[in-house]
Amino acid sequence: MIALISALSFPSFAITSKRIIGASVILLGLSAVFAVLNLQKTRGLRTEIVQSENARQGAERSRASREKLLKDREAAVAAASAKFSGVENKVAGVESELAKVQTERDELQTKLRANETEIADLRKRIEGAEVKPVAGSSPSSTSSTDLQTQLEDAKKQLDAAEREKVLLSDKMKVTQDKSSQLETEKKHYRPAPGGNTAGIRGTVLAVNQAYNFVVLSLGARQGVEANSEMLVLRAGSFIGKIRISSVEPATAIGDIITSTLARGVQVQPGDTVVYAGNNS
Repeated sequence: MIALISALSFPSFAITSKRIIGASVILLGLSAVFAVLNLQKTRGLRTEIVQSENARQGAERSRASREKLLKDREAAVAAASAKFSGVENKVAGVESELAKVQTERDELQTKLRANETEIADLRKRIEGAEVKPVAGSSPSSTSSTDLQTQLEDAKKQLDAAEREKVLLSDKMKVTQDKSSQLETEKKHYRPAPGGNTAGIRGTVLAVNQAYNFVVLSLGARQGVEANSEMLVLRAGSFIGKIRISSVEPATAIGDIITSTLARGVQVQPGDTVVYAGNNS
């Protein structure tokens, strides 16, 4: 009986083992597939992490660069504003001194005219005194002596007046030269628009070559607007353009349009800028 049962059960046991082995193989295959998929997913995640880290670092660098640019611009504006304030103070001093010199010149002119009038009157008195003895019939000795004394006094006054005229003329010349010098100095600090070029004129106060921007001696008070363009001149010749990016009351910042510069040419402090218009 036991043998019969064993004989009947053995074939079933052999079929079940094959199935188990097959199932194991299938499971192993699925495990390998899942392992490959997990490996690819892990690699993808690592790539995304690296890309995210690179993007974050790039954003940090960009933010740091923008902050540095902003600080550089603020520092440049502060330096330019200080320089512009110094120029304004110098201009105010020159204008004050010029006003004093002009007042002194006017006073000297008034004194000189009065002196010339006095000289003319003295000459008339002298000529009249010299003619009287001849024209008179027989002047007395006393009258003649008095007349001679008056004539000598008039001549002394004339000599003094002539010397004063020379002194006033010399002072007048010195004052005139000083006034011309101050006028020239004033124009140097504040050049007026002129020539054939229309528009507002100013000067490049500072240049930042690293970020390609400049600080100008013009601002909102002169009518400069953001996004407007300025022509850059040197010794009257065009060398390039800048575009205004920000405007302060007395100064402005402009970005150098590098495509307008000739090879090897750079904008420098002291270059002249001419307002070309608004491109907004």
